[in-house]
Amino acid sequence: MGTTITVVVLLLIIVVGATYLVRSQAEAKRRQLEDAKAEARRWIERLGGQVLNLTGTDTASQQALADASERYNAAGSEIERAETVEQARLAKKTALEGLYYVRAARTAMGLDPGPALPDDPERERAGKVTEHRSVDVEGQHYEASPEPTAATPHYYPGGRVAGRPVPQGWYSEPWWKPALVAGAWGFGSMMLFSALFSGMAGIPSAAAWEAGYDAGQEDALESGGDDGGDAGDAGDAGDVGGGEDFGGGDFGDFGGGDFGGDFGF
Repeated sequence: MGTTITVVVLLLIIVVGATYLVRSQAEAKRRQLEDAKAEARRWIERLGGQVLNLTGTDTASQQALADASERYNAAGSEIERAETVEQARLAKKTALEGLYYVRAARTAMGLDPGPALPDDPERERAGKVTEHRSVDVEGQHYEASPEPTAATPHYYPGGRVAGRPVPQGWYSEPWWKPALVAGAWGFGSMMLFSALFSGMAGIPSAAAWEAGYDAGQEDALESGGDDGGDAGDAGDAGDVGGGEDFGGGDFGDFGGGDFGGDFGF
């Protein structure tokens, strides 16, 4: 009898302990999610304040603000659906993407770009346009510039799109957009990348780019190594970036709907 009582007591202790542990873990996850959602909302609200209070004064600033507005809407949709910490972080990343566009718009209008944003290693590794380029590829004209111009009104903050780095800069056309929407680069994209960026400092070679390598990973490509670093993040396309297309697939047509076709790439 005494043994039976002891066993029952032990079982009760185990059940109570397991229940407490499960509840504690659930509460910890809930707090983590709420914290992540609060952090995302802080950036979304900051983006919204800029989008709602700024009006572009030229084509470049208007386009950048249109892109920022797209990110604001997408981030708001993402945070409303967020049920995990990762989903909340995606909403935050989308909002930060929008704030990069806001900074670009303010720069185009001759305004102070505002406080610095959190560092993004992915954007840093993608490189930057450092000189003006004007090229023709398969009958289509493209330009790239480190500064907004009448000929280069489309801004990209830098990052990965469908597993390949796209440098920060201003462009005549959003040439990365077909890959951003489709999740894969089309035929001829390597030719375009080579024409636009060949020999530009801090930008990978066309061969390295096609393999998904950043500029600092050229040696890995040449040695045939598998140390691709973040090149393996092909699933994070949109990235700017990332499973992330900075809109969780909700953007549809980035850039205010003025893409005008897929340019054959």
